[in-house]
Amino acid sequence: MLTKRKPVSKSSRSGSLWAEREQLVSSGSAAYTHVVIERAENASVWDADGKRYIDFAGGIGALNVGHCHPRVVSALREQAGKLLHTSFHVAAYENYIRLCGKLVELMPGPGRKKAILFNSGSEAIENAIKFSRAHTRRKGVISFDNAFHGRTLVCLTLDGKYKPLRQHFGPSPAEFYRARYPYPYRPPSGIKPEDLTEYCLEELDRLFRNDVAPEDVAAIIAEPVQGEGGFIVPTPGFLKGLRKLCDQHGMMLVIDEVQTGFGRTGRMFAIEHDEVVPDLMVVGKSLGAGMPLSGVIGRAEILDSAPVGSIGGTYGGNPMSCAAALAVLEIFKDERLVDAGRRIGRVVAQRFDSWRDRSPLVGDSRGLGAMRAIELVSDKRSKAPLPPARVKEIISRCEEGGLIVIKAGGFDNVIRTLMPLTIPDSELERGLDVLESALKS
Repeated sequence: MLTKRKPVSKSSRSGSLWAEREQLVSSGSAAYTHVVIERAENASVWDADGKRYIDFAGGIGALNVGHCHPRVVSALREQAGKLLHTSFHVAAYENYIRLCGKLVELMPGPGRKKAILFNSGSEAIENAIKFSRAHTRRKGVISFDNAFHGRTLVCLTLDGKYKPLRQHFGPSPAEFYRARYPYPYRPPSGIKPEDLTEYCLEELDRLFRNDVAPEDVAAIIAEPVQGEGGFIVPTPGFLKGLRKLCDQHGMMLVIDEVQTGFGRTGRMFAIEHDEVVPDLMVVGKSLGAGMPLSGVIGRAEILDSAPVGSIGGTYGGNPMSCAAALAVLEIFKDERLVDAGRRIGRVVAQRFDSWRDRSPLVGDSRGLGAMRAIELVSDKRSKAPLPPARVKEIISRCEEGGLIVIKAGGFDNVIRTLMPLTIPDSELERGLDVLESALKS
């Protein structure tokens, strides 16, 4: 049994740095753990005192190729000696153009496509909304309960969680609407999980009758698996139903692949599981292997609908980030990381399912590929969420045992896995052992 995590000693280097963090950094910044990292390699990180941890957080899904992959490091070193910055809007450079070409090739669906690069997922989401409005000449945007699309003001308005994300930050921008996303473990009272697709699509019809006419809606934006919402996989047919609605009413279907993309679910993009073709797709996180980079990919006529000069930013798609991303895409191909996502997912699913069947704390085990989660409860019959303080204690016990994990979910009671897809089998099993011990304790 793991012992309860001891407070970080202020006499240690990690403790001293943590004390400085609390003194100097805004308390609005989240702190999943009390670890202060000095270096990292693949799926391992070392703190400022030399203690090693297995990393199941992966920079919140940004490190599918692992920490400091040698090919990414080599690409960055080479690029640093050539060109650091011009701003693509001032003077173009080749690796931005090459990366857009590769992203266009990867996006599902036929037809001519284009891409544009930004710094963060939030920035790309906002620009996907702008493209949708410019193309349709409409204002309305629909997102979903439990959604998470970022922390800028528009993204907060899209997000499906009020506290702490939107609290005190209003008023929100106008013409944003929220609908119900199918959550099989927690369906509405009286609704069976197998009926959720039909129910949620009917809820959209209600929204169109009561809140906004479909001809005034520019876009529906959805995550193919909800990330921060708790790794919620929608019921079969829901995403296809959204595609059908968008086609029927001339709305854009915007798919947020920031956390789900690049092999995390066992496909290059999660939307491929449902064989749905989006109008616009937003990517980020693992595209840059830790470098700030995101993008919007979509039908060429949509990306060309915004006036010249209306879209962009000083640093979006900077040469260093593009160099990292081009290396990432080569690594995915050569190391077969999409296959690795499926393989890791099978291992994790087997362990998580066994905990769900045996542990009184694990109410649900779910996910796609290596994007897997357990939802923790105080009582399996009522599905009462495990209180956040107890979830935090489990995460702290994992930290004490040498594992970094993070939470998610509307009740902060979901533990999710975002380990690098390059993780060695021995470290994967060891990390799962630590998490199991923490749950037992």
